Amino acid sequence: MDISVVIPLLNEQESLTELHDWIARVMQSNHFSYEILFIDDGSTDQSWQTIVGLSKKDPNVKGIRFLKNFGKSQALHAGFSKAEGNVIITMDADLQDNPEEIPELYQMIVQDDYDMVSGWKKKRYDSVLTKNMPSKLFNWAARKTSGVSLNDFNCGLKAYNKNVVKNIDVKGEMHRYIPVLAKNAGFLKIGEKVVQHQARKYGTTKFGMDRFIHGFLDLITIWFISRFARRPMHLFGALGVIMVTIGFIFALYLGIDKLFIHPQGRLITERPQFYISLTTMIMGAQFFVAGFLGETILQTKEDKKRYLIKSELNL
Repeated sequence: MDISVVIPLLNEQESLTELHDWIARVMQSNHFSYEILFIDDGSTDQSWQTIVGLSKKDPNVKGIRFLKNFGKSQALHAGFSKAEGNVIITMDADLQDNPEEIPELYQMIVQDDYDMVSGWKKKRYDSVLTKNMPSKLFNWAARKTSGVSLNDFNCGLKAYNKNVVKNIDVKGEMHRYIPVLAKNAGFLKIGEKVVQHQARKYGTTKFGMDRFIHGFLDLITIWFISRFARRPMHLFGALGVIMVTIGFIFALYLGIDKLFIHPQGRLITERPQFYISLTTMIMGAQFFVAGFLGETILQTKEDKKRYLIKSELNL
């Protein structure tokens, strides 16, 4: 199979038929063998019924329905696990991503040998204050932190070599950082393509300003994971050594001062340096414990289910 199109969605029933027809026209005009995987992330409208209807008319349509809303990352994880195409295309279900971009994205993976290609919505039809400016700040921080030179990390329209999606683990809310996950897994040829962004035609966005707060918190998480996921003691142990050393220096100073310089002076417990020494040593010990716990968890962790599937179509 040439292409798997993975589409996570939440309450997008108005756009699904139009999106399906558009994708099918592009695939058929380019003679691609393909499948369309709709991942219903706990919709409360008629989205699943629409997907069922589409699957009856088109055998290329497949679907997964979650028992409740588990989030976009889990939806992508489920779609990636089921995708059979040599190239996987992800796109949003709100018609803001243009299916006409698919053939060129496919060629960049197959002919230009990219591991993945991320879309760049250079011209956006979103609010400047609530989306454009925060998005630019977010993408700048992501570039500086991750070392991946992309202008639009959060664009839903992306193309992947099959090997990429089968070897990365998208969990939590890490869908924003799939390029970073790919880089950390060793897939270094990551490209970018300017894609057309379209104004939302139906419904309202499912994301608010809180996604940028969560995004920056996730950025800190992925920075840590990128550098210390396999060796947490390297970070926590180093911090522990620094804190214990500071505490020891203060304790040594207090001891020398009390024994040899001011033996008749104030009690050690009456001096602020004593509490600095005590606090830093306790913090250092806690950092060491955190490092040991991290190493222990790495040795014993298990892969638990992150979502529950209610229904599947044609899978």
